[in-house]
Amino acid sequence: MRYIISGKNIDVTEGLKSAIYDKIGKLERYFTTDTELHITLSVEKDRQKIEVTIPVKGSIIRAEQVSNDMYVSIDLVEEIIERQLKKYKNKLIDQEQAAANFNQAFMEDDYSEDDSVNITRVKRFAVKPMDPEEACVQMELLGHSFYVFRNAETDEVNVVYKRKGNTYGLIEPEC
Repeated sequence: MRYIISGKNIDVTEGLKSAIYDKIGKLERYFTTDTELHITLSVEKDRQKIEVTIPVKGSIIRAEQVSNDMYVSIDLVEEIIERQLKKYKNKLIDQEQAAANFNQAFMEDDYSEDDSVNITRVKRFAVKPMDPEEACVQMELLGHSFYVFRNAETDEVNVVYKRKGNTYGLIEPEC
């Protein structure tokens, strides 16, 4: 695996790199040698955060972990990714093109976790045309973290969502 390590508001020391190679290196048994891991370490106040992004053909595997100690965050994020891989392995096999980034031994192992998706509730509602700002207001009024609406300008279905730091994001379909 190829590691691309960067830091925001933190110097990436040899000790941190060593911990990353040691702990996240355990994931090597799942991936091929040419798989890239994008690792970003950041510090905000007392929050030590690690984000790991692994682009694989057809999708992205991503996990982040925050704690008051970067070494603890590194330990926890590896466990999260390993759990994700085991849970979604059968879905990866169904998508043959995505499986190309994974080690053959991992793909052949049988994990007996229940990987079925269980939809417990279905909501239906009228999607009225509005602008993104009005959608943000509606989202706040409902107390939700995202809101689906029809954009009045483009007549496309869009999503607004709440981001960290009390900011908003907008998802538009690509034409």
